[in-house]
Amino acid sequence: MHVKNIFLIFSFLILTSCKDIPNKPSKKIINKQVNKNKPKLKKEVFLLNDKNAIPFFFNYEKENKENQVRIVTDYGNIDIQLYKDTPYHRANFIFLTKKKYFDGEYFHRVVKDFIIQGGNSDNRSTSKKRRAIGKYLLPPDTKKGHKHHRGVISMPSSEIENPYKLASPYEFFIVQKKDGAYHLDGDYTAFGKVIDGMSVVDKIANLKTDKREWPIENVRFKTLIIK
Repeated sequence: MHVKNIFLIFSFLILTSCKDIPNKPSKKIINKQVNKNKPKLKKEVFLLNDKNAIPFFFNYEKENKENQVRIVTDYGNIDIQLYKDTPYHRANFIFLTKKKYFDGEYFHRVVKDFIIQGGNSDNRSTSKKRRAIGKYLLPPDTKKGHKHHRGVISMPSSEIENPYKLASPYEFFIVQKKDGAYHLDGDYTAFGKVIDGMSVVDKIANLKTDKREWPIENVRFKTLIIK
């Protein structure tokens, strides 16, 4: 074959092969570049506050009708029944129980012949759980006729001074006093009662405490179970 013809054929092959080389980035590369430039959407986190708490619990209590809870501690179980006619306080307690807020918390205040109070601690985990749920108070609901008999569960007012006795939703107390604590009526919302386990309440109430009324032997909630 003539050398000139060979050269022409060789040149043709080179030009043909060059057509297969893409001169644009592939679709995969384009997609990667586009996705890289897309702004990341932040997931909105719902937090309770003083404005939305009541509307939230108004709807929540309609769909969550449970009213019996077991408090499991190293000293035994305390079974409680929540009043249906204090709907916001019942719904709040069921909500926090389902959110596992109380798990690992303590009966942090014990006053013999008066009350045992739970739901708080100075652990960082407590503050972290509260931040994840929200900062809010509940208005009192004291006109349903519920009195602070022995075994009644009630909600303490906030540590912040407030004339309307707005309640701290993360805490509760159980009346241990034999003759009741009726001086609390009208100021604090009784929203349930112990139906089994008052012997456990008495056992906890008789523990020695420090100057803060915190039991020297910690009384931790292992868990709270909705029955």
